Amino acid sequence: MPKRILFVFTSVNKTLKDAPTGWYLPEASHPYYVLAPKYEIDFAAPKGPNPPVDPTSVENFKDDVKFLEDATVKDKLANAKKLSEVNAADYDAIFYVGGHGPVIDLATDPVNIKLASEFFRAGKVTAAVCHGPAALVGVTDANGESIFKNRNATSFSDLEEAQVGKERDIPFLVESKIKELGGRYEKAREPWQPHVVKDGILITGQNPASAKGIAEAIDHALSSA
Repeated sequence: MPKRILFVFTSVNKTLKDAPTGWYLPEASHPYYVLAPKYEIDFAAPKGPNPPVDPTSVENFKDDVKFLEDATVKDKLANAKKLSEVNAADYDAIFYVGGHGPVIDLATDPVNIKLASEFFRAGKVTAAVCHGPAALVGVTDANGESIFKNRNATSFSDLEEAQVGKERDIPFLVESKIKELGGRYEKAREPWQPHVVKDGILITGQNPASAKGIAEAIDHALSSA
């Protein structure tokens, strides 16, 4: 039986400044097409079906629109589970898709925090890309400590956030929060370059360019488990 991965999306479609947002297209598309041939993938979001895609990502990544037109993907999005309906025991890994949305809803969602903590404490791959690591800032290990404490991780950098001018659209900057939680934050030498960090079962990617690389790291972790 193939191993199972849960892709988690934001349910938020507006930033704190009322700008359109959602999940970021290539950060779902690239990992999906790396992993789907080998694994069973389910989609979930706090509010369940049809999580909103960030329209800017659709405009900027036209090659990835095929993901939204894929019949299997359309069905998975339309039938995305509510996080409250998910049982961590049914999956081997959890992966958080980025976009500004996760910083607004998943970061403080108690259902999400409990679920991700269950994955991590069970020794299951816990992965996130770009703003996705914001979904993990409340997650704790078996000792009740942040899963970032004394671990290597990355996320969308504060510099990249400044370059897109979105610092006030979200409640906190992800790089700064990881450092605040005691994480050993890493990033690529130059903004927007791919960078993936693996520290045990915690796997993080910096930005949209890291989406394929994080999927390959998840595949490697599950293949060698």
